[in-house]
Amino acid sequence: MKAFLAVLALFCFSVASGISGISIVSKSEWGGRAATSKSYLAKGLGYVVIHHSAGAYCNTKATCSAQMRNMQDYHMNSLGWADIGYNYGIGADGNIYEGRGAGVMGAHATNWNSKSYGIMFIGNYNDYTPTATQVSKAKELIAWLVSQGYVASNYTLYGHRQVGSTECPGNKLYAEIKKWSNWKA
Repeated sequence: MKAFLAVLALFCFSVASGISGISIVSKSEWGGRAATSKSYLAKGLGYVVIHHSAGAYCNTKATCSAQMRNMQDYHMNSLGWADIGYNYGIGADGNIYEGRGAGVMGAHATNWNSKSYGIMFIGNYNDYTPTATQVSKAKELIAWLVSQGYVASNYTLYGHRQVGSTECPGNKLYAEIKKWSNWKA
């Protein structure tokens, strides 16, 4: 009976989170719009690219949700993209936010979108140091992407500046990700 209850509790958690094994604030939960079109990614991608939004910092679900909507509005209305550019966002509130999600090609790094996942930390990380919780959530998300086969276990982690001409992901976030095991120079 205890084993059954444990499995039931895990199932209920998985259903409540929307994605088995990890808690992610869904696009509908943060008030995002549906994409106007989608292109799909192959499984087992070899790269993860870390970004910052370079916008306002957020540390509550309400302000992070607002920032996700602002980014989506800018990407869709001003740039003419099909959706928010990133696959996921990480807020200083300790939540992971669904962008385009798993299996869907982002618009986050020119020439890298078809072979990588884009994970963005909400805020300007020239100004802010990522919190320990943000770092933990980003690593948890990447581990989940690997466990589900979306990203190869021997993936390479880059900061956006390594694959494009930009200061992204900000100096403080870039200094942090250089310590992560899959980061490569």
